[in-house]
Amino acid sequence: MIQVFASWSGGKDSCFACHRAILEGLRVSHLLNMITEDGKRSCSHGLSAELIAAQSEAIGIPILQRKTAMGKYEQEFKGAIHQVRSVGVEGGIFGDIDFEEHREWVDRVCQETGVQAFLPLWGCDQMQILKEFITSGFEAIIVVVKAELFGEEWVGRELDSAFITQVSDLKQRFNISICGEAGEYHTLVVDGPLFSRRIEILESSKVQREGYHFLDISRYELKAKCLK
Repeated sequence: MIQVFASWSGGKDSCFACHRAILEGLRVSHLLNMITEDGKRSCSHGLSAELIAAQSEAIGIPILQRKTAMGKYEQEFKGAIHQVRSVGVEGGIFGDIDFEEHREWVDRVCQETGVQAFLPLWGCDQMQILKEFITSGFEAIIVVVKAELFGEEWVGRELDSAFITQVSDLKQRFNISICGEAGEYHTLVVDGPLFSRRIEILESSKVQREGYHFLDISRYELKAKCLK
C-alpha cells in the first residue's frame, strides 16, 4: 500500500479526490495545507488555519500546515513534500480536474521532489463529480464566490441539488466551470464519509474584498455524528 499525502484546501475537490484515492487503496498519512506567512489563513480559500486544522481532527488524518510568503509558494510546497517524504510518503493526491496548466505544475513539482502524482478526478465530467460528491454523503457549504458572477446570498449555502441546477444555469449564461475550477467559487467540507465528527458552524458573517464575497467563520465546533 503506497503512503501518500493529500494536497488539501478544505474544499470539495481536494476532499473528494482524497476519498477516491482511499477507496482505490492508497494510504493517506498527511493532509498538506499551505497557509499565509502569518499563519492565520489558508492560501487557497482564505479560511482560518485553525478551521482547516479542525477538519483534520474531524477526519482523523494528521495535517501539515506550511507557511508561505507571496512568491515562495512552490518553494515551500516542495519543502513540505520533502518533509513528508522523510517519513515514508511516496506520492501525493491532487484534486485538479481539467486545467492543463495545473496538471503540468503538479507533474513537474512531483517529479522534481521524487514523488508520484495521483489525480483521481482528472478528466472526469464536472457535473458527475458534483452529483457523486453529494450522493456519496459529503456535505459542504459555499465559502467564497466571485462577486461579478454570484451575489452574497450564495455564500453560506449548502452544496446540494438546488445549487447544481443553478450553477448549471450560470454555466450556460457565463460559461463558468461547474466545479469552480477557474476560481468562480470555493467550498468548505463539513461532513462526509471521511469524517468521524462533523463541523458545525455556529457564527459567521459575510464580507466582500478584492472582488469576492467571503463567509468569515468566527465560531464552530466539532460534533458527534448522529447514527442513522
